[in-house]
Amino acid sequence: MRRFVVFSLLTVISMTLNAKENWTTPAEAAAFRTTPSYADTLAYLQRLAAAAPSRLRVETFGTTPEGRPMTVVIAGENGDLTPDAARAAHKPVVLLQAGIHPGEIEGKDAGLMLLRDYAVTGKLPHMLDHAVLVFIPVFSVDGHENSSPYHRINQDGPESMGFRGQSQYLNLNRDYVKADAPEMRAWLKLWNTWKPDLLIDIHTTDGADYQYDLTWYAEDPHKLPPSIAQWQTAAYEGYVMPHYEKLGHLAAPYLEFRDGRDITKGIQNFGSGPRFSTGYAAIRNRAGLLIETHMLKPYKVRVDATYDVVRTVLDYVSAQPDALLQASRLADDWAATLTTVPVTYKASPEATPFVLKGVAFTQEHSDISGDTWVRYDPKIKKDYPIQSFNALLPDQSINVPAAYVIPAQWTEIIERLDAHGVPYIRTPGPATVTVTRYQLDDPSWATKPFERHLMLRDVKVHEIRTTVTLPKGSVVVATDNPWANIAVNLLEPQAPDSLLRWGYFNAIFEPKEYGEPRVVEALARDMIAKDPALKQEFDARVQSDPAFAASPSARLMFFFQRSPWYTAQNVGAYPVHKIDNRALEILAHP
Repeated sequence: MRRFVVFSLLTVISMTLNAKENWTTPAEAAAFRTTPSYADTLAYLQRLAAAAPSRLRVETFGTTPEGRPMTVVIAGENGDLTPDAARAAHKPVVLLQAGIHPGEIEGKDAGLMLLRDYAVTGKLPHMLDHAVLVFIPVFSVDGHENSSPYHRINQDGPESMGFRGQSQYLNLNRDYVKADAPEMRAWLKLWNTWKPDLLIDIHTTDGADYQYDLTWYAEDPHKLPPSIAQWQTAAYEGYVMPHYEKLGHLAAPYLEFRDGRDITKGIQNFGSGPRFSTGYAAIRNRAGLLIETHMLKPYKVRVDATYDVVRTVLDYVSAQPDALLQASRLADDWAATLTTVPVTYKASPEATPFVLKGVAFTQEHSDISGDTWVRYDPKIKKDYPIQSFNALLPDQSINVPAAYVIPAQWTEIIERLDAHGVPYIRTPGPATVTVTRYQLDDPSWATKPFERHLMLRDVKVHEIRTTVTLPKGSVVVATDNPWANIAVNLLEPQAPDSLLRWGYFNAIFEPKEYGEPRVVEALARDMIAKDPALKQEFDARVQSDPAFAASPSARLMFFFQRSPWYTAQNVGAYPVHKIDNRALEILAHP
């Protein structure tokens, strides 16, 4: 106890001395007209860490495609600045990230102010008494340095803003599952190292004009472990947002309008999924909070709003650390016993009343666009009684197998499991087991690329029970553990952000052998002679489908696809297998 008192006194003395120095942040010094460069940001952070080494540590956790270091700041009391120390001290870990879209950068400048006021000036000395903060000041560093006054036409400052994509033109807030970007793979290593209990992601919204300086989003309870859903409701609705508003702000749930031309038609859920930050936290069994300051508010207002809401969240977590830790533990236990997992969701038919604190707006026909031109008048505040359709219900659910098996040759899929930290074992030799697999037919893809991929939009799915021989080194992913939820979302074809949907299995839809037209002509006649019903099916297709009737190749393919020369190629055979406990025992203990 004596040692702790002496340490505390030294901390107070150090903070008092530091408070006399000039700790104005670069954004404050510029009256929030500008935001600092990455180099100036790191210089300020290094200065803070040097002044408070027992409370702050600055680390590098990755390198961007253009060679810049990715920086993270660890903040906490008593030197609990490592994952092991945080866990030993029973402190929840909060991962706060800014600049995943670096034109939306208030999280960085608010974070500098928070760290200063916590670590050196004494304004917020108890903010992290019982929690550890892992702060990424700029996630998309290359995008941050690609700065221009012309990157965000919708936004009021700062004068120059970063670019939404990183240097390979990838949007990191669509990359959590597929993990294409080096920055995301570095982030996943950071996540797996710290295993945070709460993820806070800071953004600036686009869209309508209204009175709120901040909106927020948390995943629907149906997407979450029950313990996390309960914690989020108690934290955000019960404490954080009411206390945030007592600090002089206005906040609302995220405002995704059903019709952007008429805000009175109500709001709806924007459809988050694992490609987004909070959706990814959900399938990792953790709490998440999306913060969206309002684009049309001045930059200082947005930074102050971010400062106050993050400070309030940290106050809540630090005041009740056991509640969040218990929610995380229960969430992992829940995931390890899942028998079904929803992978798609639909809007609940039940709406709830919501009073939108908006501003006056007008609608008029535009001769330029031919559409409705909406204009807002922020000088006239107006409340609109509208309906909220934010609630979701599970739609399609998946029965969770004892394990998934990925044959050894599918290395790119296995690499994605490694990136996410999903545990698995490898088969020590070839093994023959009975499995359930999917047959995928009639695929259709998007007509233009999205985040470097042509998304698989639709496919017919049906299950087949069969026996397969797996090569040595095949990967077996058991589901009796906390990773079950993410395994389902990565590997099930029906999951909207599965690796199949992102195009990592596109080759299975490509037949490699084909028939010469003159050969298939003879094959078709032979097939018709043996199966008169096939001739009737073909004639009906010719009569009902003019495009088919006009295409010689399609007409011949009709017969080739029904022949053993095509079916032997296993086109559309999904190579991820589902196994039961008996097969799992065979593979785990051959």
